[in-house]
Amino acid sequence: MAVPDQAPSTRTQTGPVIPAYVKAISGSIGGIVEASCLQPIDVIKTRLQLDRTGAYKGIIHCGGTTVRSEGVRALWKGLTPFATHLTLKYALRMGSNAVLQTAFKDSRTGKISDGGRFVSGFGAGVIEALAIVTPFEVVKIRLQQQKGTSQDLVKYKGPIHCARLIVREEGLAGLWSGAAPTVMRNGTNQAVMFTAKNTFDKLLWRKHEGDGKILQPWESMISGFLAGTVGPFCTGPFDVIKTRLMAQSGEVKYKGMVHAFTTIYGEEGLRALWKGLVPRLMRIPPGQAIMWGVADQVIGFYETNYIHHESTFIRGLAS
Repeated sequence: MAVPDQAPSTRTQTGPVIPAYVKAISGSIGGIVEASCLQPIDVIKTRLQLDRTGAYKGIIHCGGTTVRSEGVRALWKGLTPFATHLTLKYALRMGSNAVLQTAFKDSRTGKISDGGRFVSGFGAGVIEALAIVTPFEVVKIRLQQQKGTSQDLVKYKGPIHCARLIVREEGLAGLWSGAAPTVMRNGTNQAVMFTAKNTFDKLLWRKHEGDGKILQPWESMISGFLAGTVGPFCTGPFDVIKTRLMAQSGEVKYKGMVHAFTTIYGEEGLRALWKGLVPRLMRIPPGQAIMWGVADQVIGFYETNYIHHESTFIRGLAS
């Protein structure tokens, strides 16, 4: 008598797995493109967040004032550390998120719940915040807050000089100023972003990870843009506090995350904790749109040419 097939409920039905290094590469390429396009908005955001006297009347006034007084190139101040940090950050974010997700995947189906995706995203955000984001943003913000173009009039002459001077004057810990709010900001941002991106892909395009379907760049950009809109509203206070703490050199006004929160709220009001929200919304959602538009194409290329091509070849041998 023939032995019946094993019941479907006990079979292992794991889907194709995209290696973490592929996702890391896709993120780094997307980061390069994003940084090149959106640096001016980041400069304006930083200037607005550091403005305690109301010198800038808004985004357009801040940008116009910067160009008139310092030239167009001033809008790309801090580009080198920004581009480097985005490239490394996205590589680490995408790669670590892929690794963390394996711990939450169902061993039978290979699927991951929204809760597991959320926690994996938060963990990836914490890792990138401590390993890459904090020191690079400290250098970037110190460079961006400097007004003027003459090398003789500015304290920091460039990213390397800035980093060395911070370490010499403030110790190595100076490069991790504002680490706590950065961890909270990035952890929350990535938890929301990865969960939302996956949700929008399924709702809008019926795309499931590993299914072999390659989204058009514009489809990936729409999903990425929508996923990138939620984080800034949730993490605005963390971002303002992070910027204020990172900008401090010499005399220290804020003694930590909680002290900065209470001081800003007491001196400038609740709205000050969301300073720079509009330029963040002008930068982060478009940035996520650009990054995912590039990253999904890289991941899709791998799926098509390696995972599904290999699966078809194996099925052909089996038949």
